[in-house]
Parts: sequence; C-alpha cells; structure tokens
Amino acid sequence: MKFIKAICDKQRPNFSKGGKFEKLAPLFNATETFFFIPGDTTQNDTHIRDSLDLKRFMSFVIIALMPSFLFGIYNAGYQSNLASGLNAEFIPATIRGLKIVIPLVIVSYSVGFFWEILFASIRKHPISEGFLVTGLLFPMTLPPTLPLWQAAVGISFGVVIGKEIFGGTGRNILNPALTARAFVFFAYAEQMSGDKIWTVVKGTSDQVADAVSGATPLAVTTLARFGRDVEALLNESGYPLLKLFLGYYPGSIGATSVLACLLGAVFLVATGIASYRIMIGGIAGVCITGLVLNLFASDSSLAWFSLNPLYHLVMGGFAFGIVFMATDPVSAPGMDKSKWIYGFLIGMLTVMIRVFNPAFPEGVMLAILFMNLFSPLLDYFEIKTRLKRRISNV
Repeated sequence: MKFIKAICDKQRPNFSKGGKFEKLAPLFNATETFFFIPGDTTQNDTHIRDSLDLKRFMSFVIIALMPSFLFGIYNAGYQSNLASGLNAEFIPATIRGLKIVIPLVIVSYSVGFFWEILFASIRKHPISEGFLVTGLLFPMTLPPTLPLWQAAVGISFGVVIGKEIFGGTGRNILNPALTARAFVFFAYAEQMSGDKIWTVVKGTSDQVADAVSGATPLAVTTLARFGRDVEALLNESGYPLLKLFLGYYPGSIGATSVLACLLGAVFLVATGIASYRIMIGGIAGVCITGLVLNLFASDSSLAWFSLNPLYHLVMGGFAFGIVFMATDPVSAPGMDKSKWIYGFLIGMLTVMIRVFNPAFPEGVMLAILFMNLFSPLLDYFEIKTRLKRRISNV
C-alpha cells in the first residue's frame, strides 16, 4: 500500500487546481479513495462525526450482495451446462457462469462509470460511490442471455435519466438500477421476456440465438388454467417449494435464491444499513394480499387466486427486490411509519400485478418503481401528522 500511496502523492499536483489534468480530478479522487480513507478533516469547532461514510455504506451493501451474486454465477453456469448436456458439477458450472456473468458486470461498470466521470467532471464534484452498488445490482436483475450492447444502453439510461438529470446521487427519485432494468424491459421486450432468455447454451457470443426454451416458475403459474391447483402444477414442472427457496431454476442472474437474499438481509439489518420495517412490511403485504385472494378462489377464478402466499415470496425476484431495491435509502421513505406503509404497498402491488396482469408476471419491479414515486408523499403526510400532535405555543 505504501507504493500506491507514493504514486498518489506524486500525481496529486497534476490533478489539483491548475494542474495538467485538473478536469480529471474526480477520477483521481475516486481512485485514491478506493484504496485509502480520505484524509480531510473539519477545521471549525464542535461537529458531529459518523464513522459510516458513503463509501463504507456502499461497501457494506456490496458485501451483502455477495451471496446472491456468487450463487447467481454458479446457477447461470449450472443451468447452462445442464441444458447443454455438459458437466454440471460445481467447478465446471462456476467457470461457465463466470464466462456468462462477468462480461455483463464489466459492461455495467465500464459504461456506468463513464457517465459518472463525465457528469462529475462537468459539475466539478467528486464521483459518487453510489454507483458501486448500482453497477452490480443492474446485471444481477438481467437474464443471462441479454446482449452486452443492450446492457450498455440500459445502464446508460439508468444513470443519466434515472439519476444524473435529478442532480446525481442523493437527489434521484427512482432507483437507478431498477430504472435501467425497466428501460431494457420495455425497449427490448423480446430479449427480456419469454421462455427462451433464461438459459445460455453455447456461450456469451450471440447469446439470444444460443438460448434454450424453459418456462420459469412465474411463467408456469401464469399459464395455469382456471381453477387448476397451481402448487401441484409447479411440482409437476419440477419447481417444489424448497427448490424455489434455494433458487436452482432459470431466472434473473442474482434474483432466484431466497436463501442468499436472506443472508444479505440479515447483514444489512444487523449493520443498520437497510430498514427491517420495509422488508417485513413487504412480506406482510404479500401474505395478507395473497390470503385475501385465496378467500375469493373458485373453479371459475384465475389460478393465481388459489396460490399459497408463500409461493409469492419465493418465486421470481420478490426477495431480491424487497431486500436490495426497496430499501434504497434515497428512493425509499425516511420516516419509520412511512417505511411500514411503503413496504406493505410494495408487497400488495407485487401480488396484484402478478394476479391481474399476466403480461408482467414478475410484478416487483413495477411495484417498487411505482412506490418510489409516492415515497416523498408518505413522508410528507407522516410529518404533517406528527406536527399536528405538537402542543401549540401560547
């Protein structure tokens, strides 16, 4: 580390005010603070100090994402080798998964940081560490067959339109990673929906053509006939509850394993990074809405009506969304009661979208983005309610 420190000290004058590379100062600062804690100190009197700065905050989220990310690499390779008739044991599957997933991650970070550096240089402010999380979250929500150029377009939209036009990190209304995924979903629907996008057969080149057809659990449920026992249908299709919980099925790269998401959730709550109120509220929203729909289930109703709410929790990306997306401190509410309502409504809307709009069987993405828009309003009403309880000055 002393060697890196010496290089930084030597090059710092070139990036300081009046230096040859003054305009690239945000890039230099971001690189230096990646290795070292900033040495800036306050010069005034009494001040509040918090050991949890933005970089450490984002680092904790990255750590929490590791179980889902690593499992996603293995599962993408496992599903690929299984469909290709190749060796599906752990090491060969992991190697194949690395070849599938890492290019998407590299594109996401490379293109995203390009926009971050560009806007930081224009606005003359430091590069925000917030993209460390966004750059990893986005590829984890994608199907493994997505062409790399579409991933580049998607992350560009998420960073520029979802965040930078609002002023950058801390000012965005919508979650940037979900904004990027939503754009790709609607702009390139053929590569983001259907049964042929979830498993890579040959490799990462020409991925859309080298895909195999295989219905996901959500797709199986959507195709169920009126009055059909959905749970029995899922078991017949090879998707028992335990398999759904563990995540051994085709789907978005990092969003299939509920177990991995739970490990991340425990870490985030224990470190005080994410709100348990949003997570529990979301789970309650799914369970209560699912149980209410169960009361109206009949032979003439949609198959979704009779589905046990537990399946809503373990299918698709709900666990991933409620743990890592809904708890984004910028786009989520800041007041405690608002967080409960926010989480509950996300869970409720996820089930409602899945049941009544088969065109969007996932549901959780639209539910979170929709509630992002109402997040400031929830805080506003809670603050007004609290102020009304105050004793008037006399």
